[in-house]
Amino acid sequence: MPELRRRILIVEDEDSLVITLRDRFQSEGYDVEVAFDGDAAVDLGSQPRFDLIVLDVALPRKNGYDVCRDLRARRVQTPVLMLTARGQVVDRVVGLKLGADDYLTKPFDMSELLARIEALLRRARSAAASADAVVFGSVHADFRSAVVSRDGRQVELSGLELKLLRYFVEHRGALLTRDELLEKVWGYDAMPVTRTVDVHVASLRQKLEANPSRPQHFVTVHGLGYKFMG
Repeated sequence: MPELRRRILIVEDEDSLVITLRDRFQSEGYDVEVAFDGDAAVDLGSQPRFDLIVLDVALPRKNGYDVCRDLRARRVQTPVLMLTARGQVVDRVVGLKLGADDYLTKPFDMSELLARIEALLRRARSAAASADAVVFGSVHADFRSAVVSRDGRQVELSGLELKLLRYFVEHRGALLTRDELLEKVWGYDAMPVTRTVDVHVASLRQKLEANPSRPQHFVTVHGLGYKFMG
């Protein structure tokens, strides 16, 4: 399976820098979206489709510190790399305390920015692969204790449902085919046409989605398989 392209949200209001960053990120194989002010950054950044946010501090409507604070208040765990023209230690400390994962002062070297992005993405993948607990929407899943709750109430999952949920979480954003899920979760090397995966995904939706008929987390990719967006 080809590697999923990583998705970066650029939050920056300076047109020339947006063009420079977008062109370079795309040339490095990233998918890119742009928000030009703080309000748009919170709206876009709250969506689960991004792997990293490059966030400028000086923004119209809402500064980068407030954006970072609001995203973390919404339990958004997407890594945030802040950009600013300020170089004082106190400014860096404020950004990190508000939930930023890294900090780079303008003007910066593009190779350093790319290296920091790659390091943050590696760290995020490693954390996701080894996570014993996860929160998405109103769901909290503790895989070590095998306890899953939604809206504060415990949800009973079968052993296979729990294993399937963990596999989805560990491969957030990736396209997972039915064959891969059968092999990795059920342990089948080969299987004729079966609705086993579909039935179990439908059960997870019924138990964990706010609206199972319009799932936000266990998303069907028609004709291909599923993605977990959490």
